[in-house]
Amino acid sequence: QVQLVESGGGLVQAGGSLRLSCAASGRTVSSYCMGWFRQAPGKEREFVAAISWSGGSTYYADSIKGRFTISRDNAKDTVYLQMNSLKPEDTAVYYCAAKSVGYCTMYEARTGYDYWGQGTQVTVSS
Repeated sequence: QVQLVESGGGLVQAGGSLRLSCAASGRTVSSYCMGWFRQAPGKEREFVAAISWSGGSTYYADSIKGRFTISRDNAKDTVYLQMNSLKPEDTAVYYCAAKSVGYCTMYEARTGYDYWGQGTQVTVSS
């Protein structure tokens, strides 16, 4: 089994930055595709970003492309989401997820991920 714990969320002003972390335990995720999703109040959970096992391939939602960067440190079993130029519409609970495969096929689909964290709140004030 894999356990995922997100951290780094908080309250930030528009235009500011935050870095989210996702730490894995129980089983290494160094060979897994990893993703970030978010869910705002009254909305469905949506894809944000994904990264392949080696970090060589990354994928981003159009809404955050150019502002967010996903990365990973396999030696630490940790995935990061660097968020810059934050906007009020980025306010949401952010979730880390893991596929039990190394390549990010169907990376936008929630059902394609086997493990999920409990989320961390990000609030961006205007």
